[in-house]
Amino acid sequence: MNIFFLGDIVGKSGRSAVIKNLKKIIKNKKIEFVVANGENAADEGVGITEEISNDLFNSGVDVITTGNH
Repeated sequence: MNIFFLGDIVGKSGRSAVIKNLKKIIKNKKIEFVVANGENAADEGVGITEEISNDLFNSGVDVITTGNH
């Protein structure tokens, strides 16, 4: 099984990069499961919202982790 773990997604630019590129990476690398750390994915670089979570799930993320380092 090919698992892809994305480290800290930070802010709008980090989210945009994931949303723009993840499906292509999944296809090209034959990724079967994607884990992403999303605790800093909000615009301010701190926290995450339901809308952001949904955007990440729709881009190909299977599980979003959170927590304090």
